[in-house]
Amino acid sequence: MTLHVTRVVDGAVLPTRAYDGDAGLDLYAAHEARIGPGERAAIGTGIAVAVPPGHAGLVLPRSGLALAHGIALVNAPGLIDSGYRGEVRVLLLNTDRDNAFEVAAGDRIAQLLVVAFAAVAVLERDALEATERDVRGFGSSG
Repeated sequence: MTLHVTRVVDGAVLPTRAYDGDAGLDLYAAHEARIGPGERAAIGTGIAVAVPPGHAGLVLPRSGLALAHGIALVNAPGLIDSGYRGEVRVLLLNTDRDNAFEVAAGDRIAQLLVVAFAAVAVLERDALEATERDVRGFGSSG
């Protein structure tokens, strides 16, 4: 399978894999930004992608940024539908209470995972089939 990508910002870095066999493609910032303590910012990657039909792109956080700098994704995972052709933007959140986070153009800021999905139809029912778990939710398994 091929992921078609176009640059919408001159000099934008195309997604890459750090190692053969990695599931995620690294996404790179197209411009610099400063995210203050507790602030969030939409960082452009400078690219648009054509996710193949029957698939979705999930924008996921980078564990190294989370560990070293407290950088999270506000809407993790972000969702890129196969019909979207605009710039991929990443919503970063600086969870550090004291330090700003500086983003430089070309920094790796997130990962893109392309996954297949089932396009289900919605069918309303009067009741749902009972299961062993049934309605037990949060904390029900211990």
